[in-house]
Amino acid sequence: MDSRSSSDGLNSTPDSSSSPTSSPSSAVQRALQLIQSDNQDSKLQGAQEIRRLTKTSHRCRRQLSASVGPLVAMLRVPDSTESHESALLALLNLAVKDETNKIKIVEAGALEPIISFLESQSSNLQEYAAASLLTLSASAVNKPIIGSSGAIPLLVETLRHGSPQAKVDSVMALSNLSTHPSNLTIILEAKPIPSIVTLLKPCKKSSKTAEKCCALIESLVGFDEGRTALTSEEGGVLAVIEVLENGSLQSREHAVGALLTMCQSDRCRYREAILKDGVIPGLLELTVQGTPKSQTKAHTLLHLLRDSPYPRSELQADTLENIVCNIISQIDGDDQSGKAKKMLAEMVQVSMEQSLRHLQQRALVCTPTDLPISTCTSEVSLK
Repeated sequence: MDSRSSSDGLNSTPDSSSSPTSSPSSAVQRALQLIQSDNQDSKLQGAQEIRRLTKTSHRCRRQLSASVGPLVAMLRVPDSTESHESALLALLNLAVKDETNKIKIVEAGALEPIISFLESQSSNLQEYAAASLLTLSASAVNKPIIGSSGAIPLLVETLRHGSPQAKVDSVMALSNLSTHPSNLTIILEAKPIPSIVTLLKPCKKSSKTAEKCCALIESLVGFDEGRTALTSEEGGVLAVIEVLENGSLQSREHAVGALLTMCQSDRCRYREAILKDGVIPGLLELTVQGTPKSQTKAHTLLHLLRDSPYPRSELQADTLENIVCNIISQIDGDDQSGKAKKMLAEMVQVSMEQSLRHLQQRALVCTPTDLPISTCTSEVSLK
């Protein structure tokens, strides 16, 4: 099957040799004739041709848009796995990076048979169905339609019991669907968090799979049921912390966002659960090396994790060093405490170096005529 890489579905390389409005080629015309034929063998051949032509060509996706109806009809042919697979793969390629075709496929009634294929005994058909829902769910127009179609519980079931590829595509489809508010409660009701954690634990923490798992977890822990499910699952919080430490920049942002949401919802309930799994080193690194959003969230979470959440007096300033030292003093175990202290020292060093580089860059462009003298001083403000 064609490889997948993004929330839109398949990898593709747009064909820039012709514009989407140029005349259909003889191959496109032939494929349309075959798919519109009354002969089932011809239809099968046509679906296979459409799949081939649309694999990398956006121009062909546009010109073959008229094949959507006949292809969807093939999905309904009884007891014909070969027809189902060929039609599904052709529709999948038609939908990649083409918003119009995504919407047209759903409007043509493809969801009902596609959803039924999630329960197929054929692992290939199940995988193709999950991949199709992943691709179709990238459309904002389709999200509420898919959410109300009954697909979500079956996607969660596929996440539990499907093939490895079907599990990955299911969690990515659920992540896409979760960005529509009305779908979140439906996802929660299907109780997906144990299966998300099971998928997240062994996967590479810098992978797209880890990013989508953490994005989905971040959305779900906005609800009490989601927070309870994550902390009840053995290794659930730890898996999120591992992404915070070793994930991509976007994954780490989702991970710290999830932990912060939990702590802000009920600090007393979740503070200890987050601290005991060793979150401090990763948070310290994130305050320096994360995205701007990650840095802000990491600082806020460090504030919440200290012994007292309330502001200190002016004599005990709320510097990051004081906050972290307060937390470190409460951590059990020399190894974890020592690692946190080392990370704090490294973080301060990096922060100083960044500030000095920033000062040097400002000095290079600073002149007495265009900036006040006070902006060219040697004073360094550590953040």
